[in-house]
Amino acid sequence: MITDKDQLKDLLTRGVEDVIVRADLEKKLRSGKKLRIKLGIDPTNPQIHIGRAAALWKLRAFQDLGHQVTLVIGTFTGVIGDASDKDSERPLIERETINENMKSYAKQIGQILDMKKVELFYNGDWFDKMPLQKFFALTQIFTIQQMTERENFAKRIKAGKPVGIHETLYPMLQGYDSVEMKTDVEIGGTDQLFNMLAGREVQKAYKMDQQNVITLHLLEGTDGRKMSSSWGNCIYINDEPFEMYGKVMTVRDELIPVYFKLCTDVPLEQITVLEQAMSGALVEDGMMTVFGDPGNPRDTKASLARTIVARYYGETAAVKAEEAWNEQFREGNKPKVISTKKVKSGTVLDIVSDVFGLSKSEVRRLVMQKGIKLDDKVIKDVEQKITQDCLVQVGKRRFIQLNIVK
Repeated sequence: MITDKDQLKDLLTRGVEDVIVRADLEKKLRSGKKLRIKLGIDPTNPQIHIGRAAALWKLRAFQDLGHQVTLVIGTFTGVIGDASDKDSERPLIERETINENMKSYAKQIGQILDMKKVELFYNGDWFDKMPLQKFFALTQIFTIQQMTERENFAKRIKAGKPVGIHETLYPMLQGYDSVEMKTDVEIGGTDQLFNMLAGREVQKAYKMDQQNVITLHLLEGTDGRKMSSSWGNCIYINDEPFEMYGKVMTVRDELIPVYFKLCTDVPLEQITVLEQAMSGALVEDGMMTVFGDPGNPRDTKASLARTIVARYYGETAAVKAEEAWNEQFREGNKPKVISTKKVKSGTVLDIVSDVFGLSKSEVRRLVMQKGIKLDDKVIKDVEQKITQDCLVQVGKRRFIQLNIVK
């Protein structure tokens, strides 16, 4: 039961874009009823970034209040892939890829949630066994018109781009997960609103109470676009402390308050003062100790980076990461310890993409911006061959020593 108004406000406000139906959910939270809180994860990438982790931290808040957290891993739906944010047809993903990506998920999620108290589901357990007749009955809940009214589908149809039938099935399948899991509340990004509302309709068709829905702000990545592994603009929760710290330091200044809201537990009232300070308003001197100098984005961002690293690795690791970063970049030094990678000879495009975990489009963009060096020489051609041992530098802070295997 929540009796503290500030606690309820933080739960339903911090990083939250919308709550459906707010009055109903607030009533349930005040009643003391133990709610079943759902989050669906399609393991299309082996790493979880801090944007996706925002939903996990929201689950942690519910878990700390005694509610039942339920996670569903999309071993079936992940093969289709959610088309919520896609402007072109999404290809099917092999089940083997999904299973491989799953292996590290529990460990990563365990950094945030108490996994001993989590109910873990795999939707392949019910969809793989679903009779075709039952599947057809499920499809009757929706119409093609309803599915193609979805904004990104409508845009693709208008532009003459294909929309696969399998893509239109995804919201219905995600909705059915809520039936199997007996969900009271589903949490997801704003791009999941259509899918989660579909869950309400599926539950209604199965004569169940309709779930409430909480949508969270989609965190922007280091380049200002939505954080996405396919764009190479992610900060992953299993990045090493120094790497994590350095990535946060590249975030655009205007995103600092958003990162504080979604990626830290700094009180909202302090973040509000920070926003005011960044807009030029006068603030109390006490705020200096929380964020550094709010009028200096570099200091404030350093506070943000240290806070995020401490959340995943502890304060000692955060301080060490900050000291190492300052030594390297404020004093212009290279890292004292540089990791080594054995690779076969190949092009800059292929090797840098593989070694640094970047998309090939991101590598091309970095080369155009003169952001990749081999032994301190700027690379101008992504097709340049790497045939000898060399030190690769990506951006200002990422270094790897390549040892070419003959």
